[in-house]
Amino acid sequence: MKACFMGLGYIGLPTAIIAAKHGVQVTGVDINPHVVEMTNQGRLHIIEPGMEEMLQEVVKSGALKASIKPEVCDAYFMVVPTPFKGNHEPDISYVESATRAVIPYLKEGDLYVIESTSPVGTTDKMKDLIFAERPELKDKIYIAYCPERVLPGNVIYELVHNDRVIGGMNEASTTKAIEFYSQFVQGTLHRTNCKTAEMCKLTENSSRDVQIAFANELSLICDKAGINVWELINLANKHPRVNILQPGCGVGGHCIAVDPYFITADFPVESQLIAKAREINNYKSFWCAEKVQNAMLRFELEHHRKPCVAMMGLAFKPNIDDLRESPAKYIVTKVMQSCNNANILVVEPNVKEHNVFKLTDYKEAYEKADIVVMLVAHDPFKTLPYTTDKIILDFCGIYKK
Repeated sequence: MKACFMGLGYIGLPTAIIAAKHGVQVTGVDINPHVVEMTNQGRLHIIEPGMEEMLQEVVKSGALKASIKPEVCDAYFMVVPTPFKGNHEPDISYVESATRAVIPYLKEGDLYVIESTSPVGTTDKMKDLIFAERPELKDKIYIAYCPERVLPGNVIYELVHNDRVIGGMNEASTTKAIEFYSQFVQGTLHRTNCKTAEMCKLTENSSRDVQIAFANELSLICDKAGINVWELINLANKHPRVNILQPGCGVGGHCIAVDPYFITADFPVESQLIAKAREINNYKSFWCAEKVQNAMLRFELEHHRKPCVAMMGLAFKPNIDDLRESPAKYIVTKVMQSCNNANILVVEPNVKEHNVFKLTDYKEAYEKADIVVMLVAHDPFKTLPYTTDKIILDFCGIYKK
């Protein structure tokens, strides 16, 4: 089988590599020539443990090649971003563009699958687009939706072992998609229709967003009440039916921080709890930035000089290089915009260089800083000692008891 993956990002490239590793002849397509060049050289343009060695293997064997345009295959997978437009309204234009790019190559018996997180009804819209452009293909190709379920940093394992939800436009499409994924997925492949599969992905991440919002709201309450939120949650979780998550400086990434809006945009009246959770998690980032700014002002009043501030972390979660929708990046930006020439040291050990922030080694930043702001619980930060000689604002539980 030959398969075409449209999009070689954090999900598209690993999935293409895994498929190629399991005997599929893969063409990976990306509009970024640099990504295509790196991929064909066997160089990974993202950070994912163990993935580059696997990429080199499938490129060397000829099982995977990258290109800036698709070619005739047996299966086509849309694995492109679905960003916002306007007021948190989902933008499916990337999915549409990728779909339009493969329409000329579709033939009878082909499989077309959307993996991109999408609003409910997107698969039906793309089906209508395909048949409008190629009416002779109606009832002759297979169309399905299959959302990814992977954790950055553990993608190799999860792509293979996680269960998948597969929703076709009809039973035959579901079966065809299951046949493809069963080549490399060892988890259970669950059958449904495309709308339910679309909603399932949004539901999973909205559920997590609501649970994190509860933890973040607790952290706001505990700060005001003078209670250690980490100790409180640890004690509450001793109850056999309680499992409160850990608070942080907000919620980021291109899943949990984004997917709930796909529901609230289409169902604004019904999605009251989901919308409120988004508000709470967004507010937590704003609150953290204000806490840093207030600490800087107090330091200046007490010491009659501006502080050196170490902002520890930019990624949206620990031990990865992904900055998409990162609350830490928002906080750093907001603090720098109002710092009034204070010395701000920005730290992100998983990124070599950034086109906006000048990055500092984490040990150097910690040593120099008067105020240390823990934003992301990267493993290297956990080696830094707690000291009363510095003002430490720990928003991610580095020093939790």
